[in-house]
Amino acid sequence: MGREAITRVEIGGDVADVRALLESTELILRGDIRRRFPRDRLTDVRVDGEALSFRCESETIALHLGALVAEKWVKAIATPPPSLRAKLGLEKDARVFLIGTCDDAALADALEDRLTGDIAEAAMIVARIGGPDDMVMVQAAHAKTPDLPVWTIYPKGKNVHYGDRIIRNTLRDAGFHDTKSCAVSDRLTATRYNAATVRIRSRPAAYLNAVGG
Repeated sequence: MGREAITRVEIGGDVADVRALLESTELILRGDIRRRFPRDRLTDVRVDGEALSFRCESETIALHLGALVAEKWVKAIATPPPSLRAKLGLEKDARVFLIGTCDDAALADALEDRLTGDIAEAAMIVARIGGPDDMVMVQAAHAKTPDLPVWTIYPKGKNVHYGDRIIRNTLRDAGFHDTKSCAVSDRLTATRYNAATVRIRSRPAAYLNAVGG
């Protein structure tokens, strides 16, 4: 999750109270002024009195966060976001069993030199979901290695034919729970699922004696 604050913003001659969100790829303003500023286009980022001040192309923006919070946001903006490979948890020599087609440049870069055709060698399953057939393949593969996390990769947006809701409902019905999500690229997003752990409550001694346990 990124940083978030209710604050006053000044953009040119416009002033308004907004909800500001600093995400991994952009700074978002919601409220009477609604804007999105790509983080890689922010320049002259600094603390100016009590405000976070920066430029984006021809505009100058001031967020009145207070000096301490503004300093934290300056440091956060200056810190490069983690790579997709790191977000997926592909540390060191971890291998991936891929289901579906790797049809996205950002995903291909993250998985470069990490793919294996032997699921027994994999640290995770990454599934590029295009439809129900892919979901069948995910569940069949996971049945062989039930301890592996499954990263589902799918298009984002409101008009997606086969996306987040149907994938989430299908996997939850199959006993999975979603544990993490991250952006993949401008068009794809990712959600990690793990098989739910069955927890057996301990029985009192009187009950065990009664049933011969």
